[in-house]
Amino acid sequence: MKTINLHGTLISGKGEGENFVKLAWVRKQIQEKLGFTPYPGTLNLKLDKKNIKLNKTLHKEKSVEISPHEGFHRGKCFQAHIASSIDGAVVFPEVANYPENIIEIIAPVNLREKLQIKNGDSVEVKIKL
Repeated sequence: MKTINLHGTLISGKGEGENFVKLAWVRKQIQEKLGFTPYPGTLNLKLDKKNIKLNKTLHKEKSVEISPHEGFHRGKCFQAHIASSIDGAVVFPEVANYPENIIEIIAPVNLREKLQIKNGDSVEVKIKL
């Protein structure tokens, strides 16, 4: 299986990912399509220039799609392995002007607590294609 390894710096998000992941129809699709029930929140990583190029490559790859309800945006997902220990997914919200240097990660657990990480820490993500 082909993978792309990304490294990013943990940052705080705006809470929008958390609100999205809490929606019943989103949770159902993640369970059905990715095989886990997501913790209600996302882990946000800021990428450097090298990793932004890898991130752009991902947008050309086949992904798992979260189909939106009316008034919401589509999400593209890739299964991922976070910090060499936790299976989850990288989510790309398809919204206008979404920053190219930010990725959002979902998992069945609270990643900050499970990995004992804080803002500024480096996190590795292996994305499965």
